[in-house]
Amino acid sequence: MILRAGETDARQHHRHTLEVPVLWNIIVLIVIGLVAGFIARAVIPGKQDMSIVATIVLGIIGSLVGNLLGGLISGRGFELGTAGWIGSIIGAIVVLGVYVAVTGRKSVRR
Repeated sequence: MILRAGETDARQHHRHTLEVPVLWNIIVLIVIGLVAGFIARAVIPGKQDMSIVATIVLGIIGSLVGNLLGGLISGRGFELGTAGWIGSIIGAIVVLGVYVAVTGRKSVRR
């Protein structure tokens, strides 16, 4: 295929338009994960020794759990996907609550 000056290949344009939303979705998912994980850590009592990355992962998993719970409550059934802000926060609280219950609280010795 020979392109003249000013012409673009439709495949390159299509690929470029797909890359931007995917990157944007990943950035938004990380930000929502960070905020939801941070709020969940603030709501659940006790100290959770978690890094920023672990907090983001907590929020992302919480978003998935929140979407599943929302689907079950609303009658949509099981759907794999991410929830909005409120669903992500509620899911992250549930996930962190289960994590703390399973692993037990660490006592602080002085």
